Amino acid sequence: MSTNEAGIKAQENEPEHWDKIISAKHGLFDLHLKDVWEYRYLIKMFIKRDFVIAYKQTILGPLWYLVQPVVSSLMYAFVFGTLAGVGTDGVPFILFYFSGTMLWSYFTSCLSGSAGTFLSNQIIFGKVYFPRLTAPIATCGFHMIKLIIQFVLLVAFMLYYMFVKNIHLDVSLLCLTFPLIFIWIGVLGTSLGLIISSLTTKYRDLNILLNFALQLAMYATPVVYPLSQLNTIPFGFAELIPYINPMCAPIEFFRLAFFGAGTLTPAVVYSSLALTAAFVFFGLVLFTRNERNFVDVI
Repeated sequence: MSTNEAGIKAQENEPEHWDKIISAKHGLFDLHLKDVWEYRYLIKMFIKRDFVIAYKQTILGPLWYLVQPVVSSLMYAFVFGTLAGVGTDGVPFILFYFSGTMLWSYFTSCLSGSAGTFLSNQIIFGKVYFPRLTAPIATCGFHMIKLIIQFVLLVAFMLYYMFVKNIHLDVSLLCLTFPLIFIWIGVLGTSLGLIISSLTTKYRDLNILLNFALQLAMYATPVVYPLSQLNTIPFGFAELIPYINPMCAPIEFFRLAFFGAGTLTPAVVYSSLALTAAFVFFGLVLFTRNERNFVDVI
């Protein structure tokens, strides 16, 4: 036997080694979260893609991040602050309404983007393998960039009121608080979106219901009014809203930490965190189960 033939025979007898093995998920809790970390470079690519697509061939580009919340805040200040006379717990109008609009917009963007994951990525999902969770995570990261830009403008407004208007604002927890609140809201919105995405692949009309529900949900969230105003609502169930609406706690906590004004109890915070944890669990389980057969459904 020649040397070449012996070498070829030895290679045939050697066990095969693979860099990556793709297998079906066998258990309910087999989420393959480790794969998401391995494909973290793909999350960066998706964020860059979404940013380019969103503002390609636009004049103002990322400045729309600032124009939209400012205009909305001025409108809310006029309608709810001036005409309706809704109080803001002593917080200047622009700070109160801009902060609420900024956080609510971030939440709804994460939720809506995650809810449409399968529909908006159905072409690429059907052609190549990668962890499907990278898509909703990238969506949350993309909207996080928008949130940070808006937050910089909010800080500029705060500095104006502190040094020009001589209004005292509590910024002692600024560096520690805002990253946690942003992550909290992002995880909450994305988790709810994962749950809804598992349903919208089969029932498309839920997308229409989602947009309508978010518009109504804003008025059950302290976006245009402080949480203390719920006590003035003449309905018995109004006091339960902060406990069943998980967005009440992070928005009110943000205002309490930055402006020193707000009504928030530990029970409301614990309730929101518990609901967020439940949504994360069910969102991951439903999403990973649905990704197995979404191509057949779509």
